[in-house]
Amino acid sequence: MRIVRTIAQLRKEVAGARARGSEVGMVPTMGALHDGHLSLVHAARADQGFVVMSIFVNPTQFTEAEDLEAYPRQEASDAALAEAAGVDVIFAPTAAEMYPEGFATTVHVGGSITERLEGETRGAAHFDGVATVVSKLLLACMPDRAYFGEKDAQQVLVVSRMVRDLGIPVRIVPCPTSRDEDGLARSSRNARLSEGERARALAIPRALGAAAAALASGECEAEAIREAAGRELAAEDLVAEYLAIVDPDTLDAVERVDAPALLAIAVRVGEVRLIDNAVLTP
Repeated sequence: MRIVRTIAQLRKEVAGARARGSEVGMVPTMGALHDGHLSLVHAARADQGFVVMSIFVNPTQFTEAEDLEAYPRQEASDAALAEAAGVDVIFAPTAAEMYPEGFATTVHVGGSITERLEGETRGAAHFDGVATVVSKLLLACMPDRAYFGEKDAQQVLVVSRMVRDLGIPVRIVPCPTSRDEDGLARSSRNARLSEGERARALAIPRALGAAAAALASGECEAEAIREAAGRELAAEDLVAEYLAIVDPDTLDAVERVDAPALLAIAVRVGEVRLIDNAVLTP
């Protein structure tokens, strides 16, 4: 496995792989790797391609300076995990490589898919930062496929729209949310939870389960399903930043779950902000 720091070096590695007849899969990350990231690598490996992982803590998508500073950076251990999982090349650029002096371009995806949920709570700049950095990563690598976890369902939707609208020739591959044995969605932020906070955070997957159970029992009213989920959070004194049932393609709120709908949750547990979601299928 090789680690490259510049776009020119990355393109040289990718060109060599293509000359050998390989297709290219990309796994964009911000590092602090866990089994969720590695599940994306395994998906890329299963497609029998040349696997590029990017590791870049993107400053433009953080709306809180404290969150950016607290984000773990552990390249040496990340590289060991990536190599063991089958990554061929890590692209680990500096901020100056990604945003050179005079950089003045922002990629903005408009409409409801960026204005709601994370866009509403974190501000429009969040998805501008996501769209800009992902477009730069994809254009630097030009992979055949790029792999994203469905835990960040809204991000997958935004990236897919951006790729389609800009005509970037890459297939976005959504991969199922990776969970620990206790049901908590894997996230680099979980490492910041105390033992007690982690126990409280398990109310999040319980809330998703309660919503699914309410739907399975015959309840179709979105508000009643939300209330069932909300009771699980309230039992641990957790207050959701949002607890929404929305159309999975537009993120418009739905009143009745008579077609597949996305239940999306954002909760702060102590100082740690966690998100999760599930598709509710009647």
